[in-house]
Amino acid sequence: MKSFIIASNNAHKVSELERILNPLGIKALTAKQAGIDLGDVEETGTTFAENARLKAKAAFERCNMPSIADDSGLTVDALNGAPGVYSARYAGQGASDSDKINKLLSELQGVSEKDRTAAFVCSICCILEDGSMIEVSGKCQGTIAFEPKGEGGFGYDPVFIVDGGVSFAQLSDSDKDKISHRGNALRALKEELLKRLK
Repeated sequence: MKSFIIASNNAHKVSELERILNPLGIKALTAKQAGIDLGDVEETGTTFAENARLKAKAAFERCNMPSIADDSGLTVDALNGAPGVYSARYAGQGASDSDKINKLLSELQGVSEKDRTAAFVCSICCILEDGSMIEVSGKCQGTIAFEPKGEGGFGYDPVFIVDGGVSFAQLSDSDKDKISHRGNALRALKEELLKRLK
């Protein structure tokens, strides 16, 4: 089984990547599991794609192994695309998921249901053994709820409502994978990997 370094310490992201990569004969390893300290890669990009590329390159160079990195976040139309690439840092460094959700909901106070349209976006960059790069992205459209719903998921999942009126946090992992931004990006990555790894 080939090993790929996943340039993330987010356990939720790593398990989502594992569910897609394992059937391809790829073992997902964090840098920590490979015994390497990646440190914090500064996300200085202005787009999700640029940040994913920065993280994948850092992992590839430091670990000398194929690497995969993603950058993802929430874009809300009524907030001109915010929080966007700043989704993780939206309520300040070290803020909890609840802090981020509370900030988002306070920014949307007074915004009607029909104007609360949003999308989760994910860009993935994969660098293969020979240094060649695969870049893909995925999206999931939804709306922002007036209050959190559900116990599952992470980040903004409890306030992101999809078809059927349920939040990401109310979906099982497998149902979320079928429609999520990361699920869509990973399926695109899988197609590209199948072509390259043949």
